Amino acid sequence: MELKIFNFIDETIKLLEEAKPEINDVSEEIEDYLKKHLESMNDGDINLVTRIKSKSSLEEKIIRNNYYKKYKCAEDLLHNLQDLIGIRVECRFIEDEVKIYEKLREVFNERDIDGYYYNSLNKNIRLYLAGEQPQKQKNGFEIYKIDGIYENDKAKYKFELQIKSLVNMFWGEIEHKVIYKNKNYMLGDEFLKNILTSIKKHLCMIDNQLAVVYNHSAKSNTADLDVRKKQIETMLSKIIYDSFSNQMKNSIGFIVDFKTSSDVIVNYIFRSSNAKDFQDYNQTLINMLSRVNEISKNNIDFGRELEFDRDINFESKFCEKFGNKLLNVINIDFHWNIFFKILFEIELGSNAEDFERFIQYMEYRFYNNEGFCQLNDNFTKEESEYIKCEMLNIIANAFGKATSISFIYEKNICKINNVIEEMVFMLCKNIISFEKWEKEKDVYEQMILNKILLEVDE
Repeated sequence: MELKIFNFIDETIKLLEEAKPEINDVSEEIEDYLKKHLESMNDGDINLVTRIKSKSSLEEKIIRNNYYKKYKCAEDLLHNLQDLIGIRVECRFIEDEVKIYEKLREVFNERDIDGYYYNSLNKNIRLYLAGEQPQKQKNGFEIYKIDGIYENDKAKYKFELQIKSLVNMFWGEIEHKVIYKNKNYMLGDEFLKNILTSIKKHLCMIDNQLAVVYNHSAKSNTADLDVRKKQIETMLSKIIYDSFSNQMKNSIGFIVDFKTSSDVIVNYIFRSSNAKDFQDYNQTLINMLSRVNEISKNNIDFGRELEFDRDINFESKFCEKFGNKLLNVINIDFHWNIFFKILFEIELGSNAEDFERFIQYMEYRFYNNEGFCQLNDNFTKEESEYIKCEMLNIIANAFGKATSISFIYEKNICKINNVIEEMVFMLCKNIISFEKWEKEKDVYEQMILNKILLEVDE
């Protein structure tokens, strides 16, 4: 049976194709309207470019942003997709970006009840000019990006308006073609970002780029064991990503970024194999290379639901809560589906056995928190174990509320363990008897739950 997400994607693409003529007309009307009002300041250096969201881009965005869970039907998505229509105003210099933005504020001078602005001569086209511009992007750079709405008696579509100088268009092409459209997981992604940031900010400061290259090479040649282990993990993660991303492309026609999930799988492989010294790491790497090579010959269907050969057995309350929540989303959330599809291919046991081992591994990551040792100062061994298990249940409850795959990313596991350690310290400082814990535990448990949900990054 095909995953529901692909039915949703097919419906959305079909609706997009049916609405294409109407969307094209809307796009042309917006372009003509903007050209008319920017004509007075255009001496040949301002150009307008429009585009409609492509099929492949829409498919990828639906999965990346979980739109299939956010919207009830394809029609809702299509009419709420902010960049369904993209319009770019191209200009010569960065200072011209400011002038064009101010011109738009001058033209769109009437405020509507929804916070959008329009010109009294044409209320069909509205821009959201209440927000701060230019916007700061995740990469730290700024961009003029304005949300817009086109609405008349027959249609309503959203569009995104960008203002870009020649330099920023050039930089945008670098980001688009070198970073975002490059689905091959590259070693040292952070290193590449430093290089590209240097190009954007300085362009001529080659010495800074060489410094980054030198520092990166120096790190690669270090004899430090932990760094060498990390290099092996990074290498294996890249190999797994490359192998499975190619199979994903062949199976469903596009690639969804699962780099961090690949890192989690590699971390799990090395920890579960009890690899400790460098020789263990090398042997695990060799074994995994052989396994991935075998898998590369298989045909993996990324569009099908995962199945289990038997019921799942849970060894603890944590495993039961955590595992059952995963079972509820494993064939609904595409990111979880990808994660376990890859894990089940790599591991040699049955799907049920592999699933049980992974849940036990997750419990192990939290159970062995060194902060729990403080409990032994105030409580008996049995009491400490009881409190520890209750805190593990809180973590499972937090996952039940979040369910995002980011919950198991290494940075978030560390954050959760830090929260537990801090709360155990507070608990031992204020509670000196098990009886007092029983009276006040509801307060502490709610505090822990709230802090975990606050700390975990999506």
